[in-house]
This record gives sequence, structure tokens and C-alpha cells, in this order.
Amino acid sequence: MAISKEYDVQELLAFGLETIRKAGEKSLSYYGKGKSEIKFDDDLLTQAEINLREFFEEELTARFPGHQLFKEGQEDTEYSHEGKRYLWIFDPMDGAANFQAGIPIWGTSVALIENFWPIFGLFYMPVTGDIFKAVAGQKAFRGEHEIHISDQENVNDESVLLTYSRFHQHYQTTFPGKIRNSGCTAAHICYVAMGRADAALLSNESYQDLAASQIILQAAGGSIRKMDGGEFHLSEYLGGQKIDGHLLVSAPDTYSVIRNYLKRI
Repeated sequence: MAISKEYDVQELLAFGLETIRKAGEKSLSYYGKGKSEIKFDDDLLTQAEINLREFFEEELTARFPGHQLFKEGQEDTEYSHEGKRYLWIFDPMDGAANFQAGIPIWGTSVALIENFWPIFGLFYMPVTGDIFKAVAGQKAFRGEHEIHISDQENVNDESVLLTYSRFHQHYQTTFPGKIRNSGCTAAHICYVAMGRADAALLSNESYQDLAASQIILQAAGGSIRKMDGGEFHLSEYLGGQKIDGHLLVSAPDTYSVIRNYLKRI
């Protein structure tokens, strides 16, 4: 039996960084070019996402033949010692409404797992030039600067809670600080990871949406929990199904404090 090649994490990470930057530059050719007379230009977004996925798949196949690319509904539950033990998760567009409208808070993410264990996560925002990255179990970075969740233990009028678009239809809140929605889940998670926001409430997400940003968040000291206080295991959604219920992103020590400010309608 042929023995598969072992890859160094830094070699894999270098490919991820190079390819996500290239994908980001390609996406700029579509950025802000949605039809102005409609709120959401599906044709533009479909074309952009298809082209970006094809680009990433071509680059991956050329560089690491045998590696797998995550596709919804293509769950593989068996460990492997061959090349297919590496699974890449590529999300071409997070913050699609911002992207088509010319608002700069959107980006592309890449994650790598090996036999269901996370290796690294990357999130790139082409307009701002921000790249967030982390190798699982190590430190998290924005560019070359280490990031960490806020060490603030109490919530006050300067605290920030990031939410999704229909938050006020689902919750009553006494949160004393600022409540904002920037329209990009991965950006929200990374802003919590770098301490610029105290928490983020998530809704209607999937494995592909969270794969990279959760690795970055955990490396920065944060966590994602269910709203009932239960632990959240992203690996349970590897089949591509939507995640039931809402999730709260925060520092582990402030989860309960922030959760108590939110009352479900």
C-alpha cells in the first residue's frame, strides 16, 4: 500500500494564506457591483461564489492532490491515513449583502481539519486588508499582532454586543452597552476574539460558516455556547445541516452575565 506524504503544518498554512489572499483579490472584481435598484443581487453573488469556489478547488487539486474539499451533504465519518484525511473548508463569501452593496465588512474564510481535528483557521477581509489566523491550540493573530478576547469581567455602557439582522424580533434585552449588527458572522466572531466586542449572538449558521472563525476564537480564549448554557460542538454539523437555535460567542467567564441580559420573546 502506498504511503501518503506527510505535510508540515507551516506548509499547509502557507498555502492557505496565499490562496485566501488570491481569492480575496479575485472577489474585488465583483465587489460593490450589484444592481442598485434591488436590495440583494443574487446573480452577482452566485457568479462570484461559483468562480471563487472553482478557483480554490483548482489551486487545492494542483498543490495537494488527494486532499478533500468540504461540500454540503458529503459527510465522511471514517478516519484515514491517506491524503483524504485532510479536509479543507472554504467559504467564499461571508457578509454577502455588504459585498454586493459596496460595504467593506465581508470576507473569505479557509479552515483545515485532519481526521476531524482542527488544524488552522483563516479569515480575510480584502477591502480592509485584515487577515485573522490561528493554528489550533496556539495563539491567534490579526496580521502579525497577537489578539485575545477582552479581559473585562463586567458589562457596562461601553460594552458591545454584536447581533444578527432580526435580533429585535426574537429578544427583549436590558444589555447596558451598545448593540450592533455589522452583517458578517466571521467578522463578528473575530471582533470578539480581538477584544473589540464583548459578545456576538449568532443565528442560522452552518459548519462552513463557523469552521475557520471558531478556531481563531478559541485560540484567542473565547468560546461558542448554546443559549441554554450547553456546550456547542461544531463537529456535529459536519454534514452541512443548519445549526438549530442561537449561539452566544463570548469569553467563558462572561457568558452567563451576557446571557442574563437576553430574554427570548
